[in-house]
Amino acid sequence: MAKDFIGYEALTDRALRGVVREALKRVQKQGLIGSHHFYLTFKTHDPGVEIPDFLKERYPDEITIVLQNQFSGLNVTEDSFEVTLSFQKLPARLFVPFAAMTGFADPSVQFGLQFKNATAAQGQGQPAGSAKETAKSAGVPATLTPVETEKGADRPPANPQIVSLDKFRKK
Repeated sequence: MAKDFIGYEALTDRALRGVVREALKRVQKQGLIGSHHFYLTFKTHDPGVEIPDFLKERYPDEITIVLQNQFSGLNVTEDSFEVTLSFQKLPARLFVPFAAMTGFADPSVQFGLQFKNATAAQGQGQPAGSAKETAKSAGVPATLTPVETEKGADRPPANPQIVSLDKFRKK
């Protein structure tokens, strides 16, 4: 296989994190519409992540938060988001860089994404999402894959299919 000098995996990773950013920006402007709700998974000790100490103690590696009914103060920037959620009936402000995210799902429409941890990849001196070795050592598939929100949500599809968009273009 030829060396990828363009860095397609890193470009794809950045683009798909942009999907999460844009979805959150829409919710920031208009709130959650219909039955949409989000599961956001991120590394709790990544640089830039700011969460209360009791959450870091309870979730020393990774946490999944849900944006559904009770959240406030959602603020989305180019590189991060912050939101206030209630934990044990106490409001807590969370600040999360998109680079710390490892997963995103909207179960209402069976949409989900899994990410390699961008910060971990950069810490090894590699561009985020560019090395298959990083994914293997983290136990993550080497490519970004849609996730099913039913049983087996943490497994990539057994036989992924690649569909050429040319099939659907008018000639």
